[in-house]
Amino acid sequence: MQKSTIKDKLLLKNGEMIDPCQEKIERQDILINDGKIEKIKAEIDAQDDYKVIDLKGLKIAPGFIDLHTHLREPGQEDAETIATGARAALAGGFTRVCCMPNTNPSLSTQESMRFIREKAKLVDIDVMPIASITIDRKGRELTEFGELAEVGAVAFSDDGNPVENSQIMRNALEYSKLVDKPIINHSEDQDLKNQGIINESIVSTTTGLRGNPTIAEEIMIYRDLRLAEFTGAKLHIPHVTAKGSVDLIRAAQEKGVRVTAEVTPHHLSLTDEYMHSFNTLGKVAPPLRSESDRQALVEGLKDGTIDAIATDHAPHTYNRKETSLDLAAYGMIGLESAFGLVMTKLVHEDQLSLIELIKKMTTMPAAIIDIELPCFKTGERAEFTLFDTDEWWVFNEKNIESRSSNTPFIGQELTGRVKKVIIGNKVIEI
Repeated sequence: MQKSTIKDKLLLKNGEMIDPCQEKIERQDILINDGKIEKIKAEIDAQDDYKVIDLKGLKIAPGFIDLHTHLREPGQEDAETIATGARAALAGGFTRVCCMPNTNPSLSTQESMRFIREKAKLVDIDVMPIASITIDRKGRELTEFGELAEVGAVAFSDDGNPVENSQIMRNALEYSKLVDKPIINHSEDQDLKNQGIINESIVSTTTGLRGNPTIAEEIMIYRDLRLAEFTGAKLHIPHVTAKGSVDLIRAAQEKGVRVTAEVTPHHLSLTDEYMHSFNTLGKVAPPLRSESDRQALVEGLKDGTIDAIATDHAPHTYNRKETSLDLAAYGMIGLESAFGLVMTKLVHEDQLSLIELIKKMTTMPAAIIDIELPCFKTGERAEFTLFDTDEWWVFNEKNIESRSSNTPFIGQELTGRVKKVIIGNKVIEI
C-alpha cells in the first residue's frame, strides 16, 4: 500500500461513477481541489497545474462504511491496533468504520471514548466508536447514554455479550430514544446456545461437535423486535445468520418496527459444511449456518430486509486460533477480503446489481447510524473508493494489512478488487 499527498489539483478522468445517492451510473471526470470536489463533468480538460489520474477500466464510488469492526485497542494491541486496523480498512476500500466496544477497558466512559478519538486523529480513515450498553458489558447497569453520545458514540452495543435481562434491554431501548441512537444487541440466547461452537445440524452430528441451534438467534431477535415495537426505539440487528431470523425481521419491518439489520461476507460465502475441516478459522459467533440459511440471507439482501453488509472484522493472535475448536477464539478478519467476496458471491452470481451492492456498503450503513455521506457533489470532501469489478485475483497473506491473519479465505479466488482510495488530497494505492 502506497500513499501520496497531492498538492496540485487532482483530475480523475475516464472513471465510471457509481452514485448510490442518486442511484445512477455514468462516466464522469472529477476535479478535486484542496481535497474537495470542484467540478464534475463528462469531460474536463487537463491543465498544467493538474495531477491527472486515468481511471479507465475502474469504477468510483463513495468510500465504504463498515458498521462492525473490532479494532482491539485498548487492551488487545497484540491482535490489532487502531493504526493497523485503519490500514486493513483502507485495503478493503473502507474510509469509515464503527469500532466495537469489547476492548479492555470497554467503551463505557467518556474517557475511553476520548482515547479512541485521539488515536483516530492519527489515521486516514474516520473511526466512529460504538459505546457499550452496560458498564463493562456485564449486562447489569446501563452506561450514561447522553454523556457517551456527546463524545461521539454513534450507537450502543455490548457486542459479544448479549443483553440477556429483558428489563435492562427495555430500559436501554427507552433511553436510546433520548439520544436517537440505535441499540445493537448480539443475538444469541446463551442458554439455548448451550456452549455450542458450530451450527446445530447434520454437520455437528457427524463431526461430534457441540451444536448452536438457529433458535438461539431467532428467540433473542424475536424478544428484541417485540421490545423495539413496544418502545418505538431504533434496533439494529448485527450479523444475521438464519432464515428464521430474516423472516422475523421482515415481518417486523412490515409492521413498522424501527429495525435494521446487517449480514457479513463470511456468512454469505461459507456454510457449516466448512466445519467438516475442523478448522478453527471457521469458528465464528454466530456460527456458519446451512446452505438454506445462506440463501435466505441473500434473499434478505435482495428484498431489502437486510440493509447493510458489515465485516465483523475480528482479529485474533495466532495462538488464540491455533488450538482445539473448543478453546479457539470466535471470529475472523474481514476488512481486506470483504469487497472481493461480495462482488464474487452477489454481483457476479447475479444476486444483486452493482449499485445495490454499493448502497449496502455506503448509503445504507450511513443511514443506520445517521451520518452524512459525502456523495458526488461540488463542495463535498473527496472520499472515494476505486475498484475494478472484473479483475480476477487470489486473496493471500500479502493482501492482509491487519496485525492478525485469522481468515479461512487465504487462497480464495475472487473477482472484483479495490485498487485505490482517495480521501481529501490523499491517494492510497492498494
